[in-house]
Amino acid sequence: MFESFARIDPGAGEAALRDRIAELERLKSAAAAGQARAAAALEAARRGTEAAAGVPVARRGRGLGSEIGLARMDSPSRGSHHLSDARILVRDMPCTLAALESGVLTESRARLIVREAACLSPADRRRLDEQLCSDHTTLVGLGDARLTSDAKTIAYQLDPVSVIERATRAPEDRNVTFRPAPDAMAIVTALLPATDAASVRSALTDAADRCTDGRNRGQVMADTLTARITGRDVTKPVPVAVNLVLSDDTLFAGSAQPARLQGHGPLPAAAARRMIGNALADDSSWATLRRLYAAPDTGALVAMESRSRRFPKGLARFIATRDQTCRTPYCDAPIRHIDHVKPHHRNGSTSAANGQGQCERCNYVKESPGWQVVAGVDESGRHTTEFITPTGATYRSTAPPLAGGLRVFTREIHLVINKRAA
Repeated sequence: MFESFARIDPGAGEAALRDRIAELERLKSAAAAGQARAAAALEAARRGTEAAAGVPVARRGRGLGSEIGLARMDSPSRGSHHLSDARILVRDMPCTLAALESGVLTESRARLIVREAACLSPADRRRLDEQLCSDHTTLVGLGDARLTSDAKTIAYQLDPVSVIERATRAPEDRNVTFRPAPDAMAIVTALLPATDAASVRSALTDAADRCTDGRNRGQVMADTLTARITGRDVTKPVPVAVNLVLSDDTLFAGSAQPARLQGHGPLPAAAARRMIGNALADDSSWATLRRLYAAPDTGALVAMESRSRRFPKGLARFIATRDQTCRTPYCDAPIRHIDHVKPHHRNGSTSAANGQGQCERCNYVKESPGWQVVAGVDESGRHTTEFITPTGATYRSTAPPLAGGLRVFTREIHLVINKRAA
C-alpha cells in the first residue's frame, strides 16, 4: 500500500518533480500528526485498561514509550519523547497540531515548539499555541532557530518564573560527550550554558577569521579548539567579542523584554542585565555601548547606505544585527557574507535596503543560473527578500523584529590567566 507514495514519473518536468517533493513532505507531516493522535489515544486506552485491571497509578503506562519507539523503528528513549510530545500536542496545542497536519510545520519543527512549551502549565501552553500557530502564514519560511526563538520568547512572556527555573536548572546538565566517526575521526559534543557557548564560538570564529595559512574555517576552528584544550601549539590569546542586543527598557527600566545573544538567540532580561553587570565588574573584561534605532511598533531597523562597492564595517554590522542569521528561508546558518540583493554590477546600491546576510553556501547558490532574489519591505516596514528558484517557485524571507531603541553591548573577554589573581 505504501509503494504508490514512492512512485514518481522520471520524465516529468522540473516543476512537477519539485511539486511532488513538496507534496510528499506535506504527507509526512500529516502522517506525523496522525502518529501523535494515535500515540495519545494509545496511552489513554492503555491507562484505562490498566486502571480496570487494578494496576497502581504510578505504574500505569510503563513501557509504552519503548513500545512506541519500536513501532516507529526508533530507540526507547526517543519513543518516550515521541509520546510526551504527542501528549502535549493533542491535549494542549491544537493549533500546532493543525499546522503539522496541514504540512505547514514539519514534525521536527512541531517538536521544537512543544519542547519550549513543556515547562508551562496547560493553560499557558494553549496561549503559546494560539499566539504562535493560530495564523499558519506566519510560520512559512521560519527555520529551526527562528521558530525556537519565537516559541522561547512567548514562553518567557507568559511565565518567566517557570522558564527561568528551567534555565537555572539547565547548567546542571552541562557535559561533554564523545562518539566515534568514520576514518579514524571522532565527534566531540559539549552541552554548555548559552553564554559560555557563545564565548567559545566567538573565540573559534575569531581564530578562523585571522588565519591566512590556507586552512579552511572548519580546520582552523578544530585546530584552535584542540590547541586551547590540550595546551599544544598555544598562540597568543586575543580578546573575543560577544554581542548582546537589548532595549533601553530592558537595560535601565527593569523590563521583561528578552535580550538577544548573538549566535544563540533570546535571553531572559534578568540574565542579560546580570551578564552586563558581571562584564563591567570584571577587570579582565569591559563592555562598550553602541546605539541602534528600531521602529518601536514593528522592530524594523532604520536604513543605512554607502556609495562604496563593499559594505563598510558599520553598515555590514547593521545588516548582520538586523538579519541575525542567513536570510534564505529555513536556513539558520551563521552569516558569512553581506551580499547585494541586486548585484552591484547591475547598479545595485550598497545599502541596508539592498543588502542581506547570507551563509557562504546560500550566497553562491543564488548566483547560479535561474536564481533570482528581489528585495522589498512588508506592511510593517521590515526588510523582505523573495527567492525565486529556477523552476519558478517563490519563497519569502522577512527580517526578524527587534526591540525598539536597541543598545548593542560588546563584551570583550580576554582568554588569558589573570596573573594578578595567581
